[in-house]
Amino acid sequence: MLLDDELPSLTYLKMLCEQIPELEIIRSFNDAELFLREATELVFDLCILDIEMPDVTGLQIAGALKGKPVIFTTGYKEYAAEAFDLDAVDYVRKPVTKERLEQAIQKAIKRIDNGNRLESYIQLNTDKGRTILFFDELCLIRTSETDSRDKVVFLQNNSKMQIKNISFARVLELLPADQFCRVNKKELIAFRCVHFFSHDTITTNIIQHNGKPLVVILGETYRKNFLRFISL
Repeated sequence: MLLDDELPSLTYLKMLCEQIPELEIIRSFNDAELFLREATELVFDLCILDIEMPDVTGLQIAGALKGKPVIFTTGYKEYAAEAFDLDAVDYVRKPVTKERLEQAIQKAIKRIDNGNRLESYIQLNTDKGRTILFFDELCLIRTSETDSRDKVVFLQNNSKMQIKNISFARVLELLPADQFCRVNKKELIAFRCVHFFSHDTITTNIIQHNGKPLVVILGETYRKNFLRFISL
């Protein structure tokens, strides 16, 4: 995906990308707001975007892409630190050359290939010993009522298990950031388990023993982050 609010720059960038065999251009945009509206409906691996744009910056857009690899192109050098804080693949100064863009693309390919090889599970200590938990089996993690150092894991098959002596900060380090989110002081949830949500509650698709769906609180501290991810 390509984004640059200046049409001549976008046209030139598209021409360069068409000369790089590893790339297929899905869409190109010169309107950041349109990009944000349509990005959720498109499948893409990489975004090459300008930073300095009216209304919304490329840095803000990159932050909303849930970890998608991005390459920034810009005529301004003062954004470099912020770009790398967002874990950008590369930061290419304008005027962009084919050789410099190809270097950035090769970095992106390595990043994407490594991401595809990432494990789809974590290993944790439970009250019954060491276990493997696959990300697509995890629905919700809640602080244990008997010991706040422990957590209770709600699984896809409606079973539960207790993981021992681990903080939410550590759990979130181990889980994919685009799949799980803290929703209050005592719970984090898998986005795929969100059925409905309102200003302060989330109705999950986790069915309790009484046949009713589990409802959790959406805390004020965590609301903004939850809404940012759930809207994409």
